[in-house]
Amino acid sequence: MASRKESSGAAGSGFGASKGKGKAAATGDSAVKQVQIDGLVVLKIIKHYQEEGQGNEVVQGVLLGLVVDDRLEITNCFPFPQHTEDDADFDEVQYQMEMMRSLRHVNIDHLHVGWYQSTYYGSFVTRALLDSQFSYQHAIEESVVLIYDPIKTAQGSLSLKAYRLTPKLMEVCKEKDFSPEALKKANIAYENMFEEVPIVIKNSYLINVMLWELEKKSAVADRHELLSLASSNHLGKSLQLLMDRVDEMSQDIVKYNTYLRNVSKQQQQKHQYQQRRQQENIQRQSRGEAPLPEEDINKLFKPPQPPPRMESLLIAGQINTYCQNIKEFNAQNLGKLFMAQALQDYNN
Repeated sequence: MASRKESSGAAGSGFGASKGKGKAAATGDSAVKQVQIDGLVVLKIIKHYQEEGQGNEVVQGVLLGLVVDDRLEITNCFPFPQHTEDDADFDEVQYQMEMMRSLRHVNIDHLHVGWYQSTYYGSFVTRALLDSQFSYQHAIEESVVLIYDPIKTAQGSLSLKAYRLTPKLMEVCKEKDFSPEALKKANIAYENMFEEVPIVIKNSYLINVMLWELEKKSAVADRHELLSLASSNHLGKSLQLLMDRVDEMSQDIVKYNTYLRNVSKQQQQKHQYQQRRQQENIQRQSRGEAPLPEEDINKLFKPPQPPPRMESLLIAGQINTYCQNIKEFNAQNLGKLFMAQALQDYNN
């Protein structure tokens, strides 16, 4: 379901017209150094997941806003509706056009600047996300993808990150050559596939006043629940997903080693074939006969097709994400332990 929505969202990325709204687009420099998000957009994304996201269900939507200098301002959003595969009459591209047309009629920012999606235990580094973000970024240079982690947010800290594809990966995706030689030539590793853009959440003064009022009314006892260390289920699930990705990486390594063995075996066959032809030409020359005609050895020995390496890079990136999540999880638990001990000492 996630891949279907991502592909449809990418098809609609051409509706954006944020280029030319800022100096960055006017000068051809598409670098976005900061993402500014209205608090209402954050609440809409969280509300979207709470209403339609269950378990590992991924929710997605469209980001609207404008570009000011090197800052991308996200001022509005709307979700992709949930529907089954049986809804053949539903046209997601037409749905996006109607939504943006309606927003324009009520004088709300309607320029397409990216998309968002939720993640399940940080499992967002996928080929579907890469293809969708490439389509967006190719059509709208300043576009970003917002990744919302509801599990981390439920633990007490808002987890919302903005990502873009690096220029190196954009060039490789344009060429559509994901062979080991192409990725090595472009010097692409899992560390430099995505770049994270800093996020700033901006609220109006009236909203800040309302938040302060809500905080005063909140129960103090509820805040102490964030210090609970009963989160072994979260750690166990993260470790299980990490082991699954390690198994997938092992399978890819086996495939690549098999490819290298086949290449080495074929090189030996080529060498033996060339030696036999050379010896036969020497014998023909001694008998006064013409040498054998030249042959294209590459047609006789077709080189084995190398396995695509992009999937391996994505798996490595996902493994790195899981490791970072587990590291942050352990650091948070350690902090909670110190805070709980401090509260206990204070109460005593």
